[in-house]
Amino acid sequence: MQNLHVVLGSTGGAGNAIARALAEAGLRVRAVNRSGKADLPPEIELLAADITIDDGATAAVSGASVVYMAAQPPYHRWPEEFPPMLERVIAVTADVGAKLVMVDNLYGYGPDAGTMSEDTPERANDTKGEVRRRMTRMLLDAHESGRLRVTIGRASDYFGPRAENSGVTALSFQPIADGKRLRWLGNLDAPHSLAYLPDIGRAYVGLGTSDVADGRVWILPHHGPITGRDFLETINGQLPEPLPTGAVSKAMLRLAAPFHKISKETLGIAYQWTDPFVVDDSRFRAAFGSFETTSLDAAIATTVDWYKQVD
Repeated sequence: MQNLHVVLGSTGGAGNAIARALAEAGLRVRAVNRSGKADLPPEIELLAADITIDDGATAAVSGASVVYMAAQPPYHRWPEEFPPMLERVIAVTADVGAKLVMVDNLYGYGPDAGTMSEDTPERANDTKGEVRRRMTRMLLDAHESGRLRVTIGRASDYFGPRAENSGVTALSFQPIADGKRLRWLGNLDAPHSLAYLPDIGRAYVGLGTSDVADGRVWILPHHGPITGRDFLETINGQLPEPLPTGAVSKAMLRLAAPFHKISKETLGIAYQWTDPFVVDDSRFRAAFGSFETTSLDAAIATTVDWYKQVD
């Protein structure tokens, strides 16, 4: 029987993109979330399971050869819920003898990290960054001890179709359908690395299907750094009539924080948007030399077309 690739958290942008990329590669896929419902091709098996409990996590990964951990608790409950969730996934994945691919971000590096690569020290001391650092150690310890095979893929902010849980999407693309102002978080003129969600999905498939990826952290392929101002200008270039643009400043987040959970949680990592936030993805590109990313213009055009039609 063909190897089974299990995606945990298939309703989120990354999980959905990974499941689609696996199916496009001709692999057998199970997509798991609490409802058992997702916008996915019919050849993908859908399973309703709660991976925060032992029975649910065990059922989710049953028969798996590779497990992709794209699930996460609500943003404001990361410290209490994320590490225990991951430990349960590590345990059940080890029990079935599968490989675990972790969907990660760049929070662990912290501010003033410079251009981030796999060799950049992880020095974050904010709540979100410390959670990510702790989970990285859990994963690598599990690999190094021989408990299971692990690989970690990291991406900056992403955009693309079905990326509703992305801040870039919420501010820069979702307003298109209603003709509202396009916005950027923080400094419009700070360079920022962005990733295109379908490319990220394919990159995780590469990590899941290659032994060379095991036991390591990987910075996944991104577009070259772009400022928020240039990004919004490029989006407007795809529209029949340009929309007004603007920025959501740190001061605005601070004002909204008492009433808006996401604004409150974003304050601790606002440096990612006020300062340069740039990655070096050359190690991934060297190891996976045949991997081609979608051009920025094509990625933005596809995303604009998608969100023109989404209410």
